[in-house]
Amino acid sequence: MQNEQEFLSNYHLEDYERPSVTADVAAFTIRRTSEESYRKEPESRLALLLIRRGAHPFKDCWALPGGFLQKGETIEGCALREIREETGAAPAALRLVGIFSEPERDPRGWILSAAFASVITEGTVQGGDDAAEAQWFDVQFEPDSDGLFRLTLTHGETVLSAVLAEQSAQHGGCAFLIRDSGSLAFDHAAIIAAALSALRNEAGKFGAIFDFLPETFTLTQLQQVQETILNISVLPANFRRKAAEYVEETEEYTSGAGHRPAKLFRKKG
Repeated sequence: MQNEQEFLSNYHLEDYERPSVTADVAAFTIRRTSEESYRKEPESRLALLLIRRGAHPFKDCWALPGGFLQKGETIEGCALREIREETGAAPAALRLVGIFSEPERDPRGWILSAAFASVITEGTVQGGDDAAEAQWFDVQFEPDSDGLFRLTLTHGETVLSAVLAEQSAQHGGCAFLIRDSGSLAFDHAAIIAAALSALRNEAGKFGAIFDFLPETFTLTQLQQVQETILNISVLPANFRRKAAEYVEETEEYTSGAGHRPAKLFRKKG
């Protein structure tokens, strides 16, 4: 009987068909209007970072930042490298959304994608590598009367509208079938829908929302982030009662002309 060393010396990986592997990143931010007064908090919108592809396939279509895994790097390292190269932005952390492996998902061949969700502090982004342009798109994602989900991504006069059907998925995750891609490249409409579902699930349990905020924040700011992600409104008293389990007071207050000082909090732990 051969030992392990002998087995490995006779094992040839090239004898087996293998897919190429990519990483795609659904990077979110909270965009706030510049109009702000001491009477009212600025309006907030959930936004997603997309790149306009500069090469085939799907040339000139909008897509998630991403690219091929290189020899010697981890899939997380690939995701971070690709988003930096294509947008100039650097996410603080990555959360795996799922593996997308439908055999026909990419016209170039057998290519599977590890999809991640992330949060980026809004700032300047720019196209790079094989991305002709990078932009933030405001996000709307809601079910309609037909039981389908409508994903609408808006940047100025550019509107991308995808239609998806929800599938049951294991381990509490959500998967979606694309009925209309809305001109998004590859199967990225389904990846975005799954990432949004995961983000909303986390936000409802007070997870992920702290990634959108500085180290210290007001309870009003925390509530605004959760409401923006979930697209709901909550009575302040109810929100503060639920939030008490996850935050702790600091000795600091907000400051600024025209604003009533408000207590600052931070995440527990």
